Amino acid sequence: MDSSSPAALEIEEMKSYDLPAIASLHAVCFEDAWHAKLLGRILTAPGAFGLFTRPHGKTVGFVICRSTGEEGEILSLAVAPGVRRSGLGGLLLDTAKVQAAKFNIATLFLEVAEDNLAARRLYEKSDFSTVGRRPHYYRRRYGPAVDALTLRCSLTSVTTMDS
Repeated sequence: MDSSSPAALEIEEMKSYDLPAIASLHAVCFEDAWHAKLLGRILTAPGAFGLFTRPHGKTVGFVICRSTGEEGEILSLAVAPGVRRSGLGGLLLDTAKVQAAKFNIATLFLEVAEDNLAARRLYEKSDFSTVGRRPHYYRRRYGPAVDALTLRCSLTSVTTMDS
């Protein structure tokens, strides 16, 4: 991100032509990489949306969500390793929460690996709290499976940026 602050970054809605770059970043950030075709199927489902940023033409972060009525789920959030701890994850998360509120989603859920402490801190700072656990949910290539923590955030206090 060079000297750009996260607040100065443009967050864009994902389009089909953005998916190869999103899939590439997903592969860098996760063992179980999602390919562009799968991302396309996810994003064409009713109630789904994706947001990302690409300063200087390089995709460095994204968030993908879906809704089912008043509940929504963050399916994936990723930040490129070179720009982590810059505030970009929080910006993407906050923007997704605002977008979800515009769709009348009252509550967001997500799952995070119990051993992903950086992500857990990010979500806790963004008012997510643990409401459940899925034992051995994340299978690892090397090492034992890891529990997923189910987190929840109420969006009743989120205001849209249009105001």
